[in-house]
Amino acid sequence: MKLRVVIGVVFIVGFTSLLMWNFGNSIGSFTGFSEAEYTGQRHHVVGKWIEDKPHGFDHHRMVFSFYMEDEEGEVRQVQFNKPKPNNFEDAESLVVIGQMRNGIFYSDDMLVKCPSKYNDASNLETASI
Repeated sequence: MKLRVVIGVVFIVGFTSLLMWNFGNSIGSFTGFSEAEYTGQRHHVVGKWIEDKPHGFDHHRMVFSFYMEDEEGEVRQVQFNKPKPNNFEDAESLVVIGQMRNGIFYSDDMLVKCPSKYNDASNLETASI
């Protein structure tokens, strides 16, 4: 075999391995706050915003802080290191992505899941063929 072919194969295998490792680390796992607290790894936590608890944006630290209840019923403070998303108040559920430290979930990314205007039962019409 030629040296170029061997080097090319080694490069392709190494690059593919690096991509797979990076993809695996970026996926994270869907858990609750309690599991995220004990593992210390990056997690996706699904839950709902608690409107009655204090929330707001701290301009000095550039952090949006709020309380969220996960699917297991556990309520924790979330510190999101970006401004509040525009549709935050309209959200059906939230997915915060980050790590738990000292009882606070530090999120660097958030998915806001809003109700779909197309799923409203009053807007559905049955069509007869």
